[in-house]
Amino acid sequence: MLVLLSNDDGIHSEGLICLRDNLKREHQVYTVAPEKERTCIGHAVTLHKPLRIKEISEYTYTTNGTPADCILLGVYKILPRRPDMVISGINKGPNMGQDVNYSGTVAAAKEGAFLGIPSMAVSIAAIDNFYFNDAVNILSKIIMLVSKKVIAFEHAFLNINIPNIPSDKIKGFMVTRLGKRIYNDIITERVDPRGKKYYWIGGNIDRYHNDEGTDFFAVEHGYVSITPLGLDATYINFIDVLKNIFKEGL
Repeated sequence: MLVLLSNDDGIHSEGLICLRDNLKREHQVYTVAPEKERTCIGHAVTLHKPLRIKEISEYTYTTNGTPADCILLGVYKILPRRPDMVISGINKGPNMGQDVNYSGTVAAAKEGAFLGIPSMAVSIAAIDNFYFNDAVNILSKIIMLVSKKVIAFEHAFLNINIPNIPSDKIKGFMVTRLGKRIYNDIITERVDPRGKKYYWIGGNIDRYHNDEGTDFFAVEHGYVSITPLGLDATYINFIDVLKNIFKEGL
């Protein structure tokens, strides 16, 4: 299988390297990733500056673009043919709940799905001391299971979050919906040596609603969370409400 790897942590991220080195034992793997960390850049695509591609080693390339740029460049300019699968990750840190809207990791997989390629975003739920090799073992199982089935990927892709524990401690897979993180956003104001104000955006990201069936619930209870994300962002439940409001027209 021809696999295109990318991420938002950058070309030198341990998660990406570990995944690449393991997958290439059984698959032809091309890696196209940002030259530096592009965390929380979302689904940005570069339109107003030139993009550069640099070959780091055989089948491994970096660009000055975003994660979504990397998928476009990989599919249309680097790979010898259309890949059989796009995998984005393994991300350092979870991508659950509303965070999927900010994540460059998720955006790369979504770009692959836009192109009609089976795609998945993979994250490990930790901020340090990552069990990357264990996560790769779990992901290899997921790839095997998915590739054996005929799945309609035209309208969806997978968002996978793996608990940061040894693989023999994982309880299993849980198909989930997005949960809800409780943000406590803090904007810190500081003053530089020239007396000018500047700001840091941050906050506590450890709080969330632990509702059963969500990605947060699965990971907290030792399960791998597998969430299908759609490409159609229409909120279906609101259509009839709006039709009723606007039925009189202009």
